[in-house]
Amino acid sequence: MKLKSQLQALVSDALKALVAEDLLPEIDLPEINIDRTRQKEHGDFSCNIAMVLAKNAGSAPRDLAQRIVDRLPASKIVAKVELAGPGFINFFLTDEPLYQVVRDVIAEGSEFGRADIGSGQKVIVEFVSANPTGPLHVGHGRGAAYGDALARLLRTAGYEVSTEYYVNDAGRQMNILAVSVWLRYLELCGEEMDFPANAYQGDYVWDIAASIHRSKGDALHRKIDDVFVGVPPDEPLGGDKESHIDGLIDRAKELLADDYALLFDQGLNEITDNIRRDLAEFGVEFDRWFSERSLHNSGEMEKAIQTLESGGYLYEKEGAKWFRSTDFGDEKDRVIVRDNGQSTYFASDIAYHLDKLDRGFDRLIDIWGADHHGYVARVKAALQALNADKDRFEVLLVQFAILYRGGEKLAMSTRSGEFVTLRELRREVGNDAARFFYVMRKCEQHMDFDLDLAKSRSNENPVFYVQYAHARICSVMSQLSEKKMELADPADARLELLTEEHEKDIMNELSRYQEVIESAATNHEPHQVAYYLRELANYFHSYYNASQFLVDDKAVRDARLVLIQATRLVLANGLGLLGVSAPESM
Repeated sequence: MKLKSQLQALVSDALKALVAEDLLPEIDLPEINIDRTRQKEHGDFSCNIAMVLAKNAGSAPRDLAQRIVDRLPASKIVAKVELAGPGFINFFLTDEPLYQVVRDVIAEGSEFGRADIGSGQKVIVEFVSANPTGPLHVGHGRGAAYGDALARLLRTAGYEVSTEYYVNDAGRQMNILAVSVWLRYLELCGEEMDFPANAYQGDYVWDIAASIHRSKGDALHRKIDDVFVGVPPDEPLGGDKESHIDGLIDRAKELLADDYALLFDQGLNEITDNIRRDLAEFGVEFDRWFSERSLHNSGEMEKAIQTLESGGYLYEKEGAKWFRSTDFGDEKDRVIVRDNGQSTYFASDIAYHLDKLDRGFDRLIDIWGADHHGYVARVKAALQALNADKDRFEVLLVQFAILYRGGEKLAMSTRSGEFVTLRELRREVGNDAARFFYVMRKCEQHMDFDLDLAKSRSNENPVFYVQYAHARICSVMSQLSEKKMELADPADARLELLTEEHEKDIMNELSRYQEVIESAATNHEPHQVAYYLRELANYFHSYYNASQFLVDDKAVRDARLVLIQATRLVLANGLGLLGVSAPESM
């Protein structure tokens, strides 16, 4: 049982005793908060329950605190209890619970840190979900690292977690990609043109076009003069780039007929396969890849729209169907079906989230780019209109990652193709540095990613610093074998010999690990784990620099080796939650 839980049980017993003595009314007792103190002179843990209950008890907080202290059961983990300030109860612990934590880590190994706060709750975490219109860039990488770490955290905290990638394989952006590929294909057929301002222009478009040209030859070739017949002028010619690209989409569908689907699917499949491979190589695997088109094909889209319509939440204006999202607090009503009869992305989102609820998930967690913040209110409004509990739906917004090399900011533009891909980032700094750096800040905070720091082998590089602590411990254990020394059964280690301040600091930090996991999972903050690992690594490095482990005194040696073995296990467990490796040598 965690230290906090043990102390909560002691305080709970004391409160029950006060109720039995009619010194406290029989009320629903609030949660007993036990917090670690910030200063050692105030003990190890502090409780504010006396101040919370003082009014109900008709007593001054400090007087009630004294009554609680007087009725605390005896415990081998508590050395003494003191009152502080207006009524805080401060607990000073014995060393026994610290020794027990070390024993627990050794006994539980990779399972140490698991909790049950999410027991019985089914959660779906949808993240990345980038449109398959180009390769993943470093912004997507942050969402991938954050989402995967959060899913790992939630599983460790006891939740039943499913992860999902929503593939936007329908709609206008995919049509823009298809036309972009076709125009590059026509250039490979010898045609010349001014490439549309609003088309996708990255080198990957050429690659897809070239693969089609190799397999189909000139089968999709059309004269460029025919392609632009009736198409509105582009922006550089005084026209509108949106109307121009939409005109080209319509013209491509007309000229290619059934072959348009081939073109569309080739672009979709090649880019989706690349995305899937990039994520797998980044250590991110999804339980399911969900197709937006499946919502259209299955009738789920039409079902959602009809449900809203039958509830009186839709109206027609200028040929389009609008959802009355302002009825549910949104800033304006939203289009569900355009005047051309095409459903919007918003309509797909409604059907998709309704499908998630129908699959029996208790909580829906979506991780979106910060530029999608305006979508949150409208999706919640739709769920309310569909009689769903909007509080079961949560959106976490991930800010963009800005890359710096040599102090210079790198340019990023997806449409123009001027961006650093996730694959390029991984090749430059490695998966471990990328993933650790990505989760070092709250997801809603802007992030500056220093490429030079991520590649450095110095104490200033946080991932190197943490991994080096793990590798150092492995090195000590290797030296033990080389010197033909043996480590006794950890259960027999005399941990009471660990009396140095560095040793107490490490044991205290190990005792915090389970609390950090629960807090990080509850608040959806993987960065708490990253910060914890840096603190634990710092305590270990200080210990390493100040003490010898392979000393002649076998009892002392065994105790110290068991302590650093426990440290190694917790470092490995924490790194694993972030999707980062724990190397044995560096």
